[in-house]
Amino acid sequence: CWGHAKRVYCQMPPSASEEDLAKNVVDALESVAVEQMQKYARCSRRFMDTYKKGLTGKQVAWASKKYRGHRVLPYTILAELEKAGL
Repeated sequence: CWGHAKRVYCQMPPSASEEDLAKNVVDALESVAVEQMQKYARCSRRFMDTYKKGLTGKQVAWASKKYRGHRVLPYTILAELEKAGL
């Protein structure tokens, strides 16, 4: 979300006027679609849930890929990781 808004802001013409700069910031932030914000929030929540359960970076990547459609990981994730050899 922030990266998209920053890219849009950088594409706007430079200005020394404070009013123009403020308008450009608002326009850049408004260019981010709600669906894009929701997608980022879901992905972030999934990663936070895995780290909270004590997984390592490699395990988080594996679990996030396997449980892509789920909001949180199941409680049996540690057993599944041992079974997968991670």
